[in-house]
Amino acid sequence: MGKKVSVTATTGLAATHLGGNTIHSWSGIGVADELATNFAERMSKTRREVIQKTNVLIIDEISMLHGFRLDMIDEVCRVVRETDAPFGGIQVVLAGDFFQLPPINRGSSRAGGFVVTSRVWQELQPVILYLERQYRQDDEKLLDILSALRANDVRRHHAEALLARTEAELPDEDLTELHTVNIDVDMINAERLAALDGEEREYAQTSTGSKMYVESLQRSVLAPSVLKVKIGALVMAVKNSPTRAYANGSIGQVVDFEPLTEYPVVQFRNGSEVTMVPDAWELRDGETKRASISQIPLRLAWAITVHKSQGMTLDAARIDLRKAFVEGMGYVALSRVRSLETMYLYGINRTALQVSPDALAIDEMLRRRSAEAVTGYEPLRATMREQAEKAAQTAVKTGASGWKEKVAKMRETYPNAYKPWQVDDDARLKQDFLNGVSIEKLSDTLGRHQGSIRMRLQKHFGEDVVA
Repeated sequence: MGKKVSVTATTGLAATHLGGNTIHSWSGIGVADELATNFAERMSKTRREVIQKTNVLIIDEISMLHGFRLDMIDEVCRVVRETDAPFGGIQVVLAGDFFQLPPINRGSSRAGGFVVTSRVWQELQPVILYLERQYRQDDEKLLDILSALRANDVRRHHAEALLARTEAELPDEDLTELHTVNIDVDMINAERLAALDGEEREYAQTSTGSKMYVESLQRSVLAPSVLKVKIGALVMAVKNSPTRAYANGSIGQVVDFEPLTEYPVVQFRNGSEVTMVPDAWELRDGETKRASISQIPLRLAWAITVHKSQGMTLDAARIDLRKAFVEGMGYVALSRVRSLETMYLYGINRTALQVSPDALAIDEMLRRRSAEAVTGYEPLRATMREQAEKAAQTAVKTGASGWKEKVAKMRETYPNAYKPWQVDDDARLKQDFLNGVSIEKLSDTLGRHQGSIRMRLQKHFGEDVVA
């Protein structure tokens, strides 16, 4: 079609998973709460051209963006494209889950709510497509609990099923723990590190920029300002590897220290052994670099906060929701794990079983408008079905039926053979591979031939990683 598609997300973690940029960087709004009066004059030629040439703008994890910032992005697009239409006439695709934790309001910064409160949302009145299929979980019991949370209809049997996981026998392997407050996370990681024998190594970050900007950047950097590790420490990568040897969220263990540099050597669960060297994070206001932080992209992984777990998928975890203090926190934590059988709970309080009234109201609105869109677009769908049938008939006449039969035969064994890769399946493929799942098992799980699985992994991680 020749259309220019810009892929963005509201967080660095989500953006790296998609291979795109943050929407703050793409639009040039940076960390500002308001647009400067002369922002268009200060914008670089490169940034201006990207916005002018974009036909489709995708923004993932939209629930984490303040409404006023969506209005700022809209204004940037209108001014740069010199068109007084929503987003300057760019087709916008917004994706997200409003049952996740809401946008964070900090201190003296400008406060705001979900994007549905923005001016441009009201003007745009976007067409809603409500997606209902779950990809992370395939456990019916856990799916039932999560669905009950989303409907604000948690029953006794749901609570009992969760409470039963407080008495489940823990596996022998180290489990990543999710906690609601930083002080608990820091204490657990410090205690587990102290229990290890051997010499402790410290790595202090370096930074550039004013204190205010460095502190702002630090909040979005998952690596600690001072990283402390020992041989045997459970660690998590907090950035994607430039060589694709690991990904953001990969779990591993420190097995050695490089002799000359003393940088930690980590054995990841996908089998790769990597010497971890410092990487850089930057805070930009448009094209201007306001601050930078350089640190080894690791953090101790015995425990992390629920907030920082958003976007992660964990095969197994131990979760403490006894101190849940905001609606939606329980939903986020419980939905990180694939199965109820691999979820282990310290405990759970009443707040953890609640969701935001705003999220419920938004969800009801989205469901209603999605149903209206299905009805409204039915004539178009009928036309598309008719065209597809004609194309199929033409294919039969031109002798393409043999290939069709071959594909149908293969799909008896591999249901997804020759189908386009979906974003969620792709994410699961990468995460499971990094967690050590075999290609044979991935083939069974994803319904694709082992050769197809191997080729896809080589695309993501390189031929030297996937033999």
